[in-house]
Amino acid sequence: MSTEAPAQFSGTHPESRISSTVAAVRRTYESGRTRPLAWRRAQLQGLIRMLTEREADFSAALARDLGKSRLEGYLTELSITRAEAEYALKHLARWTRTTRVPVPLGLQPASAATEPQPLGVVLIIAPWNYPVQLLLAPLIGALAAGNAAVLKPSELAPATSAAVAELLPRYLDPDAVVVVEGGREASTALLAERFDSIFFTGGERVGRVVLQAAAKYLTPVTLELGGKSPAVVLDGNFAAIARRLVYGKLLNAGQTCVAPDYVLVTEEAAPKLRKHLVRAVRELFGKDPAKSADLGRIINEQHWDRLHGLLESGTVLAGGGGDRDSLYLEPTILTDVSPESPVMQEEIFGPILPVLTVQDLDEAMDFINARPVPLASYLYTQSAANRKAFERGVRAGSVNHNVSTVQLAVPGLPFGGAGASGTGAYHGKYSFDTFSQLRPVFTKGTLLDTLKVAYPPYNGLKRRLLRRLL
Repeated sequence: MSTEAPAQFSGTHPESRISSTVAAVRRTYESGRTRPLAWRRAQLQGLIRMLTEREADFSAALARDLGKSRLEGYLTELSITRAEAEYALKHLARWTRTTRVPVPLGLQPASAATEPQPLGVVLIIAPWNYPVQLLLAPLIGALAAGNAAVLKPSELAPATSAAVAELLPRYLDPDAVVVVEGGREASTALLAERFDSIFFTGGERVGRVVLQAAAKYLTPVTLELGGKSPAVVLDGNFAAIARRLVYGKLLNAGQTCVAPDYVLVTEEAAPKLRKHLVRAVRELFGKDPAKSADLGRIINEQHWDRLHGLLESGTVLAGGGGDRDSLYLEPTILTDVSPESPVMQEEIFGPILPVLTVQDLDEAMDFINARPVPLASYLYTQSAANRKAFERGVRAGSVNHNVSTVQLAVPGLPFGGAGASGTGAYHGKYSFDTFSQLRPVFTKGTLLDTLKVAYPPYNGLKRRLLRRLL
């Protein structure tokens, strides 16, 4: 290891210190240290060890920041991230392999191939709602691809940010992977630096700021944003449908970017669904969800106040209570919701589920398509024809049938948005691709100059040969 290991900063961050930190990481990358497969494997193995050996530390931090139970933290943050690293480690040799490409007859003898190359030094800016997973999952792709990285955890999850800053240098190469803690000033200073790729997860407003900063250096950007992910309910086992909607909605107290944001249900099915939604909340979290160890808390008072204000957007069918001091907001189902109401104007990001009625699937799709492109979409039906119609008729980051949120556990599926919900994708091989350049390599010898037929002057014979060969 180099003796010039960049410090893991916390607190305030003068621009000069951040500049020197980024410069030190770039020197590490330019030294070539991160390119060998042995180094990449060692980093992935280090991440796996950290997530295994330090589970208790991360679980405690997640409980302090978000009120997550140990099991929820394990399932949604630690195990899923560890599985991502194990998947990358298993497939790394194949992902990095050079692939031969056929050469046209007119250019032979020659060889052509593509080879994945790292982009360089990447910046990963993570949100507060899944502060372990959404910081380390992109890092897995960056490391697998042979990059160095600067990580910016969210200051709104301070316990988890501190845990990452303390533990990561013990398990990864501290010269090549650096954690910068801090608030807006730190983010602003980082975005003023030149990176070779920026990966941002968060809201649309800050996403625009990231894009503007990246434009200065023409840096490629991956944006994982959010939006109002719709769930359409037509028919099926309503007890199971309600449980899956409630589970997806209330995971992490609703603070999940792919949570069902609102439900569109046909008027015929609405009474059944409403009844079963109320039952499902009680089934999963008890008569008094405040006492449930499995229901998280809102991140801070500001978000609690915003969510509490949204409760006036409709009729409270169930829930509606809460306690600001403990950041508890009761799981709430709203009916009689107007499409123009405040709860339908922004991503809810909390345990509030508006239920609106529509005539049929066509009206539901028109409703969805009249709004910004969501990160995910959900359809509940037993009809294969309706599923196909939904796939053809709705634009969204993903289409999911008869489930909510669990699609993220499939490593072979890309995760990403479209339009206002983001650009680019990751998970599994897609993470490796996001942080790689697929570089073409073409090779031709000079002992026999077969290209002479392509050189001017073009007489009749050359013209005929070139037309035939090419």
